[in-house]
Amino acid sequence: MLTPKEHFHGSDLEKIEAIYGIKKEDITSFSANVNPLGISPKLRAGLAGKIDAITGYPDREYTSLRKCIAAYVHADPEYIVVGNGSTELISLFIQVTHPKNALIIGPTYSEYERGISLGGGSSQYYRLEEADDFRLNVEDLKKELTAEFDLLVICNPNNPTSSAIPLPDMRKILDICKQRGILCMVDETYVEFANDVNQITAVSLTGYYNNIIILRGISKFFAAPGLRLGYAVCGNMDLLKLLNQRKNPWTINTLAAIAGEIMFTDEDYIHRTKELIKQERNRIFGLLSACSNLKAYPPVANFILVKILKEDITSADVFDTAIRKGLMIRDCSTFPFLDQKFIRFCFMSPEKNTELINLLLEIFR
Repeated sequence: MLTPKEHFHGSDLEKIEAIYGIKKEDITSFSANVNPLGISPKLRAGLAGKIDAITGYPDREYTSLRKCIAAYVHADPEYIVVGNGSTELISLFIQVTHPKNALIIGPTYSEYERGISLGGGSSQYYRLEEADDFRLNVEDLKKELTAEFDLLVICNPNNPTSSAIPLPDMRKILDICKQRGILCMVDETYVEFANDVNQITAVSLTGYYNNIIILRGISKFFAAPGLRLGYAVCGNMDLLKLLNQRKNPWTINTLAAIAGEIMFTDEDYIHRTKELIKQERNRIFGLLSACSNLKAYPPVANFILVKILKEDITSADVFDTAIRKGLMIRDCSTFPFLDQKFIRFCFMSPEKNTELINLLLEIFR
């Protein structure tokens, strides 16, 4: 059994291998939130033939890639800036805007707070309430969005709660932020997994609001974290100019840029991913909702947050039991406002999902 302080990220398979003696190849990571279909078949078939592209420098402006991304998200190519993963873009945005006091909607991804701190700013959290299934109360948030804040950070859909803010509510948030001089950074890493992306994504608002930047990447939906390709959508041309001036040239290598152009056009893969996640999301939520010792929160993304209602079992206990079966879930006790009663896991293949669900139902019968 691990000590309560030992926690693992979805990429920590080498650590798991060393501690548990389980080969990383034998571990199914329900913690990484990555598309279970693997990389795009169109990418697999097409990228190898482009290997000679590495003999030249990438286009400094990434014109072709930005056009491809713009077509995929339905935005103006001029609104697109690319980077070495969304993490680089978060850091770049903070370097350029220098937020002094940020409000982060949480529990959520820790990199926002870390990036703001490294930039010399401070952060406070607006708490999503468990009683509301971690769905945002916009009217209550508006009361907290005072002029003392210069940045609002939103993950939408949110990690780890898998809740989401619908587009009309996002417009209300942007209105109040604009009135009070607050920039809004929206991380849409998981939005493509939603049933109806257009009900959630704020990309369409970038043409009307100059106080929003939207971050996305290919690590999760396109199962390509190793390519380190991220992008942002922003209609504030002055901010975009500053970002591009500060950004190092050629942060995306030639093959990653070509890969992006290929995968964003693999419509069959995109459709199959959405259908698989929709099917498994509905099935798993239904199965867990029928278990009296668990509370499953309605998921929008490709993962689900679950509360343990049985008093004598903790999230560390469940992690330990599952990993010994080669199934790696996320112990959520390190997230703000969550404790040792919360776990999160993503949706993998139907067979693997069934294996994990059967284990959980056995533990909590």
